[in-house]
Amino acid sequence: MKPVNVGICGLGTVGSGTFNVLTRNNKDINAKAGREIRITHIGARRTREDCDLTGVTVSNDIFAVASDPNVDILVELIGGTTVAKDLVLQAVRNGKHVVTANKALIAEYGNELFAEAVTNNVTISYEAAVAGGIPIIRSLREGLAANKVEWLAGIINGTGNFILTEMRDKGRQFDDVLKEAQALGYAEADPTFDVEGIDAAHKLVILASIAFGMPLQFDKVFTEGISQIRPEDVAYADELGYRIKHLGITRRLPGKGIELRVHPTMIPQSRLLANVNGVMNAVVVKGDAVGPTLYYGAGAGAEPTASAVISDIVHVSRMVNSSYVSEDATAVPHLGYGEDHLHDYTILPIEEIESAYYLRLSALDQPGVLSRVTQIFSEAGISIEALIQKEPKEGQEHVSVILLTNRTIEKQVNKAIEQIESLSPIQGNVVRIRVESLK
Repeated sequence: MKPVNVGICGLGTVGSGTFNVLTRNNKDINAKAGREIRITHIGARRTREDCDLTGVTVSNDIFAVASDPNVDILVELIGGTTVAKDLVLQAVRNGKHVVTANKALIAEYGNELFAEAVTNNVTISYEAAVAGGIPIIRSLREGLAANKVEWLAGIINGTGNFILTEMRDKGRQFDDVLKEAQALGYAEADPTFDVEGIDAAHKLVILASIAFGMPLQFDKVFTEGISQIRPEDVAYADELGYRIKHLGITRRLPGKGIELRVHPTMIPQSRLLANVNGVMNAVVVKGDAVGPTLYYGAGAGAEPTASAVISDIVHVSRMVNSSYVSEDATAVPHLGYGEDHLHDYTILPIEEIESAYYLRLSALDQPGVLSRVTQIFSEAGISIEALIQKEPKEGQEHVSVILLTNRTIEKQVNKAIEQIESLSPIQGNVVRIRVESLK
C-alpha cells in the first residue's frame, strides 16, 4: 500500500509535539498502522528549531496544505474557530480526512462539519479535543458501545484543577495561585476560558453528545467557574469530608432529559475523582453494563496531546486504501451513533436539576437567627444534613454558618437563599456549592 501523506497546520506546542513524536516513533507507528505515515507538508507562520523539516514542504499559507493534492490527512492544530473552520471545510471538500485537537471548533461547529464530512465521504477525528492524552473519545464511542451511559463526570481542565489543589493543600488565595499558574504556563494571560469554565464546557458537550447520542449543543451548557471559591470554603469542605473539584457533569434522566453542567462541586474525599490533583485530568463514566469506569492522565501538554493526535492519524490511515479515499471512511459515526439515530433530548435548565448543596452565610451573632434560617429551609421542604456554626473572631459581630443540605431541586434552594439573604442579620450573599456523591 502506498504511504499516507500527512499535512500539519500549526507548529506550536501541540503541532511540534506531534511532529517530533511521529518522527521519533515512526517505525513503531508505521507497524501499527500497517503502512508508512509521512509528514509531507507543514503550514505555519513560523518554524521551530526543535523540528527537523528536511524534505518537508513548508508553507506560510495553511490553506496551501488543504489544497495540496498529495496530502491525504490534514491535521488542524491552529486553534480558534473562524480560520480553523474555513480550513477544515476546505480540506473536507477537497476529499481529505481531518484530525483536530480543537475542542471549541467541534463543540460549536461540529454538527455542520460532520455533515460536510459525510457528504464528502471523509472523516473528522478529534480524540485530542478532550482530556489531552486520555483516550476518552474512542473509549466512549467504541469501547463502551455495549452500554447505555447513565452519567459521566470529569475534571477536564487542568488549570482549574491545579488552582483548587493549591488552595486545598496550602490554603492559598485564588488570585495568588492563578498568577503562579500563568507563570508556569498552565493558564493564559487571559485565563477566562479556563477559570470560568468555558474550556470545560466545550469538552463536556462533546462527551455528552457521544455518551447519549445527541447533536452538539454548546449553547445549552450551564457554566460556572471557580473564581469565587475561597480558602475557607475549601477548608470547610475538608472538615465535612469533601473536596471541591471543578467538574463537568452530564446525566440522563429518563422521561425528563439531560443534565449538562459545569461548576465547582463538592465530592466525598473517598472518591477516586477527589484525589486527582494538580494539572491532571480524569473522567468517570457510569454505564449500565460495566458500572463506573475511570480514565485518568495528562490533559494537556505537547506530547500527551500529540499522543491523541497521532492515535487519530493511525486510525484514519488504517481506513485509507490505495485509491486514497476509503469506501468506509465514515464507518464509525462521528458521535458514535448514525446520523439518523441521534436524539433531540431536552436539556434541563439548571433550576430543574437535583443536587445536595453546601451553603455558607455570614450571620449576626445574636439569638434566633439560626432558628429563622432553619425554619426557612423547613418551609421549603429542604432537609439539613449537617450544620457548622463558627465562633466570631475577635472584634467581629458576624459568624460563619455552614449548612449541608440533602438532595433537592435547585429552584427550591434558590427561593430559600433569596429569603435568607433578605434577613437583616445576614451579611452579604450566601455562598453556594453543589454537592454530588457520584455513585
